[in-house]
Amino acid sequence: MAVKGGFGGCSVCTALALALVFGEAAMFVGCNDRGKGAPVDAGHPQQTALTPEQAQKPVAKVGDDTITLGDFAAALEHMDAFDRLRYQSPERRKELLDEMITVDLLAKEAVAKGYDKDPLAQQELRAILRDAMLAEARKDALLPADVPESEVRAYFEAHRADYKDPERRRISLVVLKSEAEGREALAVAKKAKTAAEWGEIVRTKSIDPQARASVPVDLAGDFGILSPPGDARGENARVPEEVRVAAFGIAAVGDVADKVVASGDKFYVVRLTQLLPPHERSYDEAERTLRVKLAQEKLRAKEDDLLAELRKSVKVEVDEAALATVKVDVDAQ
Repeated sequence: MAVKGGFGGCSVCTALALALVFGEAAMFVGCNDRGKGAPVDAGHPQQTALTPEQAQKPVAKVGDDTITLGDFAAALEHMDAFDRLRYQSPERRKELLDEMITVDLLAKEAVAKGYDKDPLAQQELRAILRDAMLAEARKDALLPADVPESEVRAYFEAHRADYKDPERRRISLVVLKSEAEGREALAVAKKAKTAAEWGEIVRTKSIDPQARASVPVDLAGDFGILSPPGDARGENARVPEEVRVAAFGIAAVGDVADKVVASGDKFYVVRLTQLLPPHERSYDEAERTLRVKLAQEKLRAKEDDLLAELRKSVKVEVDEAALATVKVDVDAQ
């Protein structure tokens, strides 16, 4: 069950649903007019809230447990707006209350049988409590829009190199298992005049699993966009470094590399399909991304501070030798 009386406020949708179920007209009173009977403008959901007394009002009892109006409101509040639409009728809201009662009954029986002592159940409980603590730490976290502009600009100026995009290239590949097959494919590819002709070569000769994917033939063999060799931002796990070097040696879009490229046990015929010129992003272009980044960093810092404080007050010991004995069976079902 939720913490009794712990519900502090609700949206207009939640408040309407609760009013229809329980006749709690008092919850539609503005924060400044509570008790005067003044209706709240539906355009200002921040003005609706349950009073502590309303939140404590029992709506059902399950043995010694009590489900309060605040519990019911919290159940609705934690749904997204689409799910809340399901509970516009009294019958559906009664179903929700019945479901809460069912959960309580099953939970009581599980505790009686000792299931709450199961390691997996304990782990799940700890995860729930962890999330509750982190949610508390995030309460006053800055939104991206609230990060001071001076701070955003200072970060941008200090990291301008990160916002200078080098020339990037998109490539298409024919992947083969021998150099002889590679030379044969290269000879055919040199004669291809269109992207569709190249795509047919990919589909008939490439051993890459995605070569025959259900995409237009002129897109067959696409391996994505690369940055120049040495630029970590342009690394592509599917493209070996040797292929990347070859791609940046091709003169023009539509051309094919002069030689078959060998890497590991595979051979590649490389075609340049798109060239994206260098671009230096302005502050205006980067601002939104920067605000999100800085807001996330501040949020992580709050979480790290909380954990640091907890580690000061609670002794943590790790048995490295015991940990080293754990083996992970990757083939286990």
